Amino acid sequence: MEQKKEDNGEAIASSMLELSKLKVPVIAIVIGEGSSGGALALGVGNKVLMLENAIYSILSPEGYASILWKDASRTKEAAEKMKLTAKDLYELKIIDKIIKEPKEEEEESFLKVAKSLKKEIQKTIEEMKDKSPEIIAEERYQKFRNMGEYKTL
Repeated sequence: MEQKKEDNGEAIASSMLELSKLKVPVIAIVIGEGSSGGALALGVGNKVLMLENAIYSILSPEGYASILWKDASRTKEAAEKMKLTAKDLYELKIIDKIIKEPKEEEEESFLKVAKSLKKEIQKTIEEMKDKSPEIIAEERYQKFRNMGEYKTL
């Protein structure tokens, strides 16, 4: 079983490396629950959009609580500490834009969200269309290198 985890980690790292080398814009969209090591690769996008009620983390709150406290019932506390909401991740500069979602869950709501996503994708393409491939890749690299919050000792 241990070998499989290593293979997964290597596959994730390889995907991130390949994404970082692309000379075209990468737009990532978190629409639900991105909670696995593979979710890391989404952060390599030039633009990362996230639906207002989605979550994005490398581990589920249940998994975090089980590992940290050996108590999966502390899921809510874990979720707060993990900073996995769209609002938290926007403040940490992990994502670039929060896409608002209608309160009601109807087919019309889906169409509103799809229209907002389409608008943001078109806006990003327009912003990047005149940039050289090298600039696109460099901006993505710099964005990834500077994201998040850290403290020096």
